[in-house]
Amino acid sequence: ALAIAFLTYMLVRDTPQSCGLPPIERYTNTYTKDYNEGHEKELSTRQILLDYVLVNKLIWYIALANAFIYLVRYGVLDWAPVYLKEAKGFSLSATGWAYFLYEWAGIPGTLLCGWLSDKVFNGRRAPATIIYMVLVTVAVFVYWKNPPGNPLVDNIALIAIGFLIYGPVMLIGVHAMDLVPKKAAGTAAGLTGLFGYLIGATAATAAMGFVVDAYGWDGGFYMLLAACVLSILFTAMTWKKERVSLHS
Repeated sequence: ALAIAFLTYMLVRDTPQSCGLPPIERYTNTYTKDYNEGHEKELSTRQILLDYVLVNKLIWYIALANAFIYLVRYGVLDWAPVYLKEAKGFSLSATGWAYFLYEWAGIPGTLLCGWLSDKVFNGRRAPATIIYMVLVTVAVFVYWKNPPGNPLVDNIALIAIGFLIYGPVMLIGVHAMDLVPKKAAGTAAGLTGLFGYLIGATAATAAMGFVVDAYGWDGGFYMLLAACVLSILFTAMTWKKERVSLHS
């Protein structure tokens, strides 16, 4: 991976302009409504960070939302084998199947989320993300409160979480790129990804383990539900601005 990264850094260029070519919009004569010639100026990484990413509060909202989405994703995924065995009485084989179905359910769920965002909500990301996370909240609650001895309900709840959680995981990066000029798109998506993996995934592993040890599985699920709610709130903070930018 490091070798490929090095080769990519040496050989791949950021933009056509860096090779002396015109912007792709001029080359193909296709301009978006929000196209701005000033955004075509070559910028350093420092300029992109300081002028377009770090000062954009909407990117911070999305990054925080992503951290909580990742907390739910990995909090459910990483602890499912232990939870199903200890709290629900699943066998090792049954736990493996539940884990497998959780992951595979994410494929159609992600495709549907992208379709809803593009076709139903006309390119807006916040509505699809919020709808999915509201449904994730319901599925997590059912997964928690379903009493032992009802494996079908547990499996359905776990499949529902897998089906729903990967849509927002995918859409958050796209959302971040939509909120900045194209020169800053990769940096914005990288910042949200950093929050997801560095904060969300770490919290799902370390903090979730600490909470479960201290307060039991109930404490862990309170943490997951709180993360669901916070992800919805932070995404909702971009709702109005996203609508304005898409219709300007």
